Amino acid sequence: MTEVLYIHPESPQPRLIRQAVEVIRKGGLIAYPTDTTYALGCCIGEKNALDRLIRLRRLDKKHQFTLLCEDLSALATYAKVENPDYRLIKAHTPGPYTFILNGTTEVPRRLMDAKKRTIGIRVPNHPICQALLAEHGQPIMTSTCHLPDDEFPLTDPQDVRDFLQGQVDLVIDGGFGGVQETTVISLVDGDGPQVIREGAGPLDSIY
Repeated sequence: MTEVLYIHPESPQPRLIRQAVEVIRKGGLIAYPTDTTYALGCCIGEKNALDRLIRLRRLDKKHQFTLLCEDLSALATYAKVENPDYRLIKAHTPGPYTFILNGTTEVPRRLMDAKKRTIGIRVPNHPICQALLAEHGQPIMTSTCHLPDDEFPLTDPQDVRDFLQGQVDLVIDGGFGGVQETTVISLVDGDGPQVIREGAGPLDSIY
Protein backbone atom coordinates (compact mmCIF):
# COMPACT_ATOMS: atom_id res chain seq x y z
CA MET A 1 0.00 0.00 0.00
CA THR A 2 1.38 3.37 -1.03
CA GLU A 3 1.00 6.16 1.50
CA VAL A 4 0.12 9.67 0.27
CA LEU A 5 1.10 12.88 2.04
CA TYR A 6 -0.35 16.21 0.96
CA ILE A 7 2.46 18.70 1.57
CA HIS A 8 2.16 22.40 0.86
CA PRO A 9 4.49 23.29 -2.04
CA GLU A 10 5.51 26.65 -0.58
CA SER A 11 5.23 26.08 3.18
CA PRO A 12 5.94 22.38 3.80
CA GLN A 13 4.50 21.15 7.10
CA PRO A 14 7.44 20.04 9.32
CA ARG A 15 5.50 17.10 10.79
CA LEU A 16 4.78 15.70 7.34
CA ILE A 17 8.36 16.29 6.19
CA ARG A 18 9.61 14.29 9.18
CA GLN A 19 7.16 11.53 8.31
CA ALA A 20 8.40 11.43 4.70
CA VAL A 21 12.05 11.36 5.73
CA GLU A 22 11.34 8.48 8.09
CA VAL A 23 10.17 6.48 5.07
CA ILE A 24 13.44 7.26 3.28
CA ARG A 25 15.54 6.34 6.32
CA LYS A 26 13.76 3.01 6.62
CA GLY A 27 14.80 2.10 3.11
CA GLY A 28 11.68 3.24 1.28
CA LEU A 29 11.24 4.57 -2.24
CA ILE A 30 9.30 7.82 -2.58
CA ALA A 31 7.85 10.00 -5.34
CA TYR A 32 8.05 13.74 -4.75
CA PRO A 33 7.81 17.09 -6.59
CA THR A 34 10.86 19.13 -7.58
CA ASP A 35 11.38 22.48 -9.28
CA THR A 36 11.16 20.64 -12.62
CA THR A 37 9.32 17.29 -12.72
CA TYR A 38 8.18 14.77 -10.14
CA ALA A 39 11.04 12.50 -9.12
CA LEU A 40 11.74 9.18 -7.43
CA GLY A 41 14.09 9.13 -4.46
CA CYS A 42 15.69 6.92 -1.85
CA CYS A 43 18.57 6.76 0.59
CA ILE A 44 21.98 6.63 -1.11
CA GLY A 45 23.05 3.25 0.23
CA GLU A 46 19.71 1.41 -0.01
CA LYS A 47 20.25 -1.39 -2.53
CA ASN A 48 16.68 -2.71 -2.35
CA ALA A 49 15.10 0.70 -2.97
CA LEU A 50 17.53 1.37 -5.83
CA ASP A 51 16.71 -2.00 -7.41
CA ARG A 52 13.00 -1.18 -7.21
CA LEU A 53 13.62 2.16 -8.90
CA ILE A 54 15.65 0.51 -11.66
CA ARG A 55 12.89 -2.03 -12.32
CA LEU A 56 10.20 0.65 -12.23
CA ARG A 57 11.96 2.79 -14.82
CA ARG A 58 13.56 -0.15 -16.68
CA LEU A 59 16.95 1.52 -16.50
CA ASP A 60 20.04 0.01 -18.07
CA LYS A 61 23.54 -0.09 -16.61
CA LYS A 62 24.53 3.08 -18.45
CA HIS A 63 21.97 5.23 -16.66
CA GLN A 64 23.49 8.27 -14.96
CA PHE A 65 22.18 8.58 -11.41
CA THR A 66 22.01 11.86 -9.53
CA LEU A 67 22.43 12.94 -5.92
CA LEU A 68 19.95 15.57 -4.77
CA CYS A 69 21.80 17.92 -2.40
CA GLU A 70 20.58 20.66 -0.07
CA ASP A 71 23.51 22.89 -1.05
CA LEU A 72 27.09 22.58 -2.27
CA SER A 73 28.56 21.70 1.13
CA ALA A 74 28.40 18.00 0.21
CA LEU A 75 30.09 18.52 -3.16
CA ALA A 76 33.64 17.71 -2.06
CA THR A 77 32.45 14.53 -0.34
CA TYR A 78 30.87 13.00 -3.41
CA ALA A 79 32.52 14.65 -6.42
CA LYS A 80 35.84 15.96 -7.71
CA VAL A 81 35.56 19.50 -8.96
CA GLU A 82 38.03 22.16 -10.10
CA ASN A 83 37.69 25.80 -9.05
CA PRO A 84 36.39 27.14 -12.41
CA ASP A 85 33.77 24.38 -12.47
CA TYR A 86 32.81 25.07 -8.86
CA ARG A 87 32.15 28.71 -9.72
CA LEU A 88 29.92 27.65 -12.61
CA ILE A 89 27.97 25.22 -10.43
CA LYS A 90 27.60 27.78 -7.64
CA ALA A 91 26.25 30.37 -10.08
CA HIS A 92 23.51 27.97 -11.22
CA THR A 93 22.39 26.43 -7.96
CA PRO A 94 19.84 26.05 -6.63
CA GLY A 95 18.08 25.60 -9.93
CA PRO A 96 17.00 23.28 -12.75
CA TYR A 97 20.46 21.94 -13.58
CA THR A 98 22.20 18.60 -13.08
CA PHE A 99 25.99 18.64 -13.22
CA ILE A 100 27.87 15.47 -14.17
CA LEU A 101 31.16 15.19 -12.26
CA ASN A 102 33.80 12.61 -11.49
CA GLY A 103 32.68 10.78 -8.36
CA THR A 104 34.69 10.06 -5.23
CA THR A 105 34.97 6.77 -3.35
CA GLU A 106 32.11 7.95 -1.11
CA VAL A 107 29.64 7.31 -3.93
CA PRO A 108 28.41 3.69 -4.05
CA ARG A 109 29.61 1.99 -7.22
CA ARG A 110 26.06 1.08 -8.20
CA LEU A 111 25.26 4.79 -8.63
CA MET A 112 28.17 5.56 -10.95
CA ASP A 113 28.89 4.75 -14.56
CA ALA A 114 31.03 1.60 -14.39
CA LYS A 115 33.66 2.94 -16.78
CA LYS A 116 33.51 6.71 -16.35
CA ARG A 117 32.93 6.70 -12.56
CA THR A 118 30.74 9.78 -12.79
CA ILE A 119 27.82 11.03 -10.72
CA GLY A 120 25.17 13.72 -11.18
CA ILE A 121 24.85 16.51 -8.61
CA ARG A 122 21.70 18.62 -8.33
CA VAL A 123 20.61 21.34 -5.91
CA PRO A 124 16.86 21.92 -6.36
CA ASN A 125 15.02 25.20 -5.91
CA HIS A 126 11.87 23.79 -4.34
CA PRO A 127 10.69 24.16 -0.73
CA ILE A 128 9.61 20.52 -0.36
CA CYS A 129 12.96 19.23 -1.67
CA GLN A 130 14.89 21.61 0.54
CA ALA A 131 12.85 20.61 3.59
CA LEU A 132 13.35 16.89 2.89
CA LEU A 133 17.11 17.34 2.47
CA ALA A 134 17.46 19.49 5.59
CA GLU A 135 15.58 16.93 7.68
CA HIS A 136 17.43 13.97 6.14
CA GLY A 137 20.83 15.58 6.68
CA GLN A 138 22.40 13.99 3.59
CA PRO A 139 21.81 13.78 -0.16
CA ILE A 140 18.99 11.70 -1.64
CA MET A 141 19.51 9.43 -4.62
CA THR A 142 17.10 10.73 -7.26
CA SER A 143 15.77 9.97 -10.74
CA THR A 144 13.06 11.57 -12.86
CA CYS A 145 9.59 10.10 -12.43
CA HIS A 146 9.45 9.11 -16.10
CA LEU A 147 7.80 5.77 -16.76
CA PRO A 148 9.32 3.72 -19.61
CA ASP A 149 6.32 3.76 -21.97
CA ASP A 150 5.43 7.43 -21.49
CA GLU A 151 6.58 10.31 -23.68
CA PHE A 152 6.77 12.74 -20.77
CA PRO A 153 7.40 12.49 -17.02
CA LEU A 154 4.39 12.29 -14.71
CA THR A 155 3.23 15.79 -13.83
CA ASP A 156 -0.28 15.44 -12.38
CA PRO A 157 -0.12 14.31 -8.71
CA GLN A 158 -3.26 12.20 -9.29
CA ASP A 159 -1.43 10.35 -12.08
CA VAL A 160 1.60 9.94 -9.84
CA ARG A 161 -0.61 8.32 -7.20
CA ASP A 162 -2.51 6.14 -9.68
CA PHE A 163 0.43 4.85 -11.74
CA LEU A 164 2.79 4.31 -8.81
CA GLN A 165 0.29 2.70 -6.44
CA GLY A 166 1.98 -0.30 -4.88
CA GLN A 167 5.29 0.47 -6.57
CA VAL A 168 6.59 3.12 -4.20
CA ASP A 169 6.19 3.43 -0.44
CA LEU A 170 5.17 7.09 -0.40
CA VAL A 171 3.87 9.73 -2.79
CA ILE A 172 4.22 13.36 -1.77
CA ASP A 173 1.43 15.32 -3.40
CA GLY A 174 2.78 18.85 -3.72
CA GLY A 175 0.64 20.01 -6.61
CA PHE A 176 1.31 19.88 -10.32
CA GLY A 177 4.89 19.43 -11.54
CA GLY A 178 6.54 20.43 -14.80
CA VAL A 179 7.20 18.30 -17.88
CA GLN A 180 10.69 19.62 -18.61
CA GLU A 181 13.54 17.79 -16.97
CA THR A 182 16.72 19.46 -15.76
CA THR A 183 19.39 20.72 -18.11
CA VAL A 184 22.32 18.31 -17.79
CA ILE A 185 25.85 19.70 -18.01
CA SER A 186 28.96 17.51 -17.99
CA LEU A 187 32.11 18.88 -16.36
CA VAL A 188 33.97 15.58 -16.50
CA ASP A 189 36.62 16.13 -19.17
CA GLY A 190 38.08 19.40 -17.93
CA ASP A 191 37.42 21.05 -21.30
CA GLY A 192 34.62 23.28 -20.09
CA PRO A 193 30.88 22.56 -19.87
CA GLN A 194 29.31 20.12 -22.32
CA VAL A 195 25.54 20.00 -22.75
CA ILE A 196 24.23 16.45 -22.36
CA ARG A 197 20.55 17.39 -22.30
CA GLU A 198 18.84 20.73 -22.81
CA GLY A 199 15.98 21.10 -20.38
CA ALA A 200 14.42 23.62 -18.00
CA GLY A 201 17.69 25.42 -17.21
CA PRO A 202 18.66 28.13 -19.75
CA LEU A 203 21.93 27.61 -21.61
CA ASP A 204 22.75 31.24 -22.34
CA SER A 205 24.35 31.71 -18.93
CA ILE A 206 26.41 28.50 -19.11
CA TYR A 207 28.88 29.74 -21.74
